[in-house]
Amino acid sequence: MTFSIITVTYNAAQWIERTIQSILSQTCKDIEYIIVDGSSTDETIEIITNYELQITNKYRFHWISEPDKGLYDAMNKGLKIATGDYVWFINAGDQIHSPNTIQKINSQLSILNSQFSILYGEAEISDAQGNSLGMRRLKAPEKLTWKSFRMGMLVSHQSFIVKREIAEPYDLQYHYTADFDWCIRCLKKADLILNTHLTLSYFLEAGYSATNRKASLKERYAIMCKYYGKIPTQIRHLWFAVRFYTAKLLKKNIY
Repeated sequence: MTFSIITVTYNAAQWIERTIQSILSQTCKDIEYIIVDGSSTDETIEIITNYELQITNKYRFHWISEPDKGLYDAMNKGLKIATGDYVWFINAGDQIHSPNTIQKINSQLSILNSQFSILYGEAEISDAQGNSLGMRRLKAPEKLTWKSFRMGMLVSHQSFIVKREIAEPYDLQYHYTADFDWCIRCLKKADLILNTHLTLSYFLEAGYSATNRKASLKERYAIMCKYYGKIPTQIRHLWFAVRFYTAKLLKKNIY
């Protein structure tokens, strides 16, 4: 199986090199690598061009740099370019977890001999310097369905790999959490879903939605209401709040 790995960048000189290196480190060569840049004004383009020959010698490589309407518009451009069996978004600052990650996934697919619509796994968090901050707090469920996301984004977008033929464009009405909506829509279309039981990625803690936390949570709440109903979502969020504040109190040893 061929994996179209898509990296979206904008003024990401601080992070883009580590992402490119994580792609180049893969022992599997069944990769199409796509970089979509939003006309960066820092050294991002220079870094990409410095690696262009090295990437081209190993994989199919496409990159563009042009103005866009934001992160998810750029991701839609990547989807249009992609020709692989699966699409996987590893954006600037994110990394594939280990050099043999894709080789391990392809081995699983070969053994199981099934056409999976979605592949997923765990994610580890990294800081701006690339240091590990430990595993993501929300653990991927043993079995994933579109209803799983009623409890939040249980699978990181960076560890969510989708069969290209079912991958619809991101909905640009959402500025911060279109990935949450996109994952649900993909899951609703999926026939077979594979839990790889692998840690698939590192994701950068200082990501786009993380730096716009309040607006991101508001959008995510609206998406949950759309798919799971307003009243059930309200009740569930009351439980989230109780759980959150109880955890804070326990941490401060108030009880």
